[in-house]
Amino acid sequence: MPPTPPAFPTEPTPTERPRLQTRRGLAVELPLFLPVYDRRGSLVPIDGWDETFGVEGCICNAFFLYKDRALRRRIRDEGTTLDQLLGYDGFLMTDSGAFQGFSGKLYLKNKKIVAFQDALRADVISPLDLVTPPGDKRTDATWKLERTLERIAEAKPLAQHAILAGVQQGGRFHDLRTRSLDGLLEIGIEYLALGSLVPFFNRNHDLGFVGRVTREARRAVGEALPIHIYGAGDPVELPFFYALGADIFDSASYGHYAQGGWYMTPWGAVRREQLHLLADAPSCASPFSADGPAALFDAAEAGDPEGLACHNLWTILDTVRRLRRLGRTADLEAHLDRVLARHQAWFPDSELESSWRRLNEQSRD
Repeated sequence: MPPTPPAFPTEPTPTERPRLQTRRGLAVELPLFLPVYDRRGSLVPIDGWDETFGVEGCICNAFFLYKDRALRRRIRDEGTTLDQLLGYDGFLMTDSGAFQGFSGKLYLKNKKIVAFQDALRADVISPLDLVTPPGDKRTDATWKLERTLERIAEAKPLAQHAILAGVQQGGRFHDLRTRSLDGLLEIGIEYLALGSLVPFFNRNHDLGFVGRVTREARRAVGEALPIHIYGAGDPVELPFFYALGADIFDSASYGHYAQGGWYMTPWGAVRREQLHLLADAPSCASPFSADGPAALFDAAEAGDPEGLACHNLWTILDTVRRLRRLGRTADLEAHLDRVLARHQAWFPDSELESSWRRLNEQSRD
């Protein structure tokens, strides 16, 4: 009998922070950020993740592992597990490769990839859901929603060693999102993942759609289930997602931003030509920017963005550690106001503040 998920207090105190309990007995504090691990190469090597950055878990694409036939044989014949493969014993989540299916046919069965993830002994595993981008018509979004629910129901009994993520779909249609969530609760999920939201919160920090979906999901599932927003990894947005009810985030943003020449801060990412904005900001405690952000830009422009990626990862994790200390309390609300004030002063065209205010007005109506 799997353990009962812990009840989340609405206003956790420092000694009563919510935790996610895994099948293997690991308890991780929430909120939690999971950097994406890519065995094909990463700007921030996994060695030292926990010691240098305080990483407590990661997410790994099981589809890329599954395609390696020799590796599949090792897992089948020798019982090799994901923590052994990675050399990392923190919280481990696997993705099914569903996003890769968005760009081409996978030739992969839901049951096979779910069973493979369970054999890897990941803590949380994912079904082969159907990604639903904002441009999908209602008929397509409905079909993908129904197939995704069928696959989750099919996958649930296969998750013997792991918690199965129940992935919400529905595209840009609120009523379909609600229908998806109702179906997931009927299946009896223990972990909710909000799928296909990245395109929405990439639109100039507009929290409108993501905020409404997240808030309605939290109200529907109560305080017991963790809520994961796939692909969320901008430190200026995470506090707002957390305030709306989300607990778990994952992204490779720290590397992508570095490769694009972006230096992350709690108030928004800046490019070299915007460094003057940092003049009136609190000093950064990131050990990777001890010589100043300009040195990181110099290295990145010379072809070595690793230092910038390390700073970005440190900034994301430090943001999450701050959220743990604040909890969903009045202190968090005050923190959000401070973030908004500086962010809007730096980026007056951003929709972060206006969309946040609208969300709060809607919640009072």
